[in-house]
Amino acid sequence: MTEFETIRLAIDAAGVARLTLARADVHNVLNPTMFAEIGQALDRIEADPAVRVVVLSGDGENFCAGGDFRWQQSQGDQDRASRIRSGVPLAKILARLDTFGRPIIGRINGSAYGGGVGLIAICDVAVAVDSARISLSEVRLGLVPATISPYVAAKLGPSYARRVFLNGKIMSAAEAQRYGLVHEVVSAAELDNAVNAEIDLALACAPGAVQMTKKLVQFVLAHDTADNLIYTVDRLADFWENEEAREGMTSFFEKRAPAWRRKHEPAA
Repeated sequence: MTEFETIRLAIDAAGVARLTLARADVHNVLNPTMFAEIGQALDRIEADPAVRVVVLSGDGENFCAGGDFRWQQSQGDQDRASRIRSGVPLAKILARLDTFGRPIIGRINGSAYGGGVGLIAICDVAVAVDSARISLSEVRLGLVPATISPYVAAKLGPSYARRVFLNGKIMSAAEAQRYGLVHEVVSAAELDNAVNAEIDLALACAPGAVQMTKKLVQFVLAHDTADNLIYTVDRLADFWENEEAREGMTSFFEKRAPAWRRKHEPAA
């Protein structure tokens, strides 16, 4: 366990990194210290080749209630250049999480508002407890969901983005699933089992192939047919030249598990 002020980071023997927002007394709201510490945690995860998957969750009853209002209010007294500098850390953390080299599983243990919804949106898989309430609440406060908008809008699509961005609608977990923001909704009693099932799926896959496939998905969604033809054929050629592809094919014909396949053993 690595000690931080606003988060927790624990990495187990199977290569599962659990990154937990740890400000339960204030509903895990985001502030500059948390942005910096999440960045430090990601540095440590990236430096450890044994880490295969990241689980992002929150302490207590809520996942993340958005930005810390005291920090946000303090920006009102700053000049424009200072406010822009203040907004950069969250924007950078979201961009880094969105493109992070390991799959990120969101363990959405409770309600999420504002920036917390942005954190859900960057998860590759999001499993939410059925009691969660989720809202882009900024417009109700006279604010704009600026830095989180690229990720949330990409998950929701144009129709549902307008549906919930423009009125601060509070979504149930089931609505969020229907809109495409979360992928599975379960009871609190089943949350960890559902997350562990997703971990097992991740650990059954070749880590290098997963990293390249995450980049592949993001590339093809942002480019046209001509660019995608070149990029995808190049990636296919790349992977026939690496050890993972050889091991995958060999293990298939030998009817055995590949070297990277692990079974995650949940903590007692």
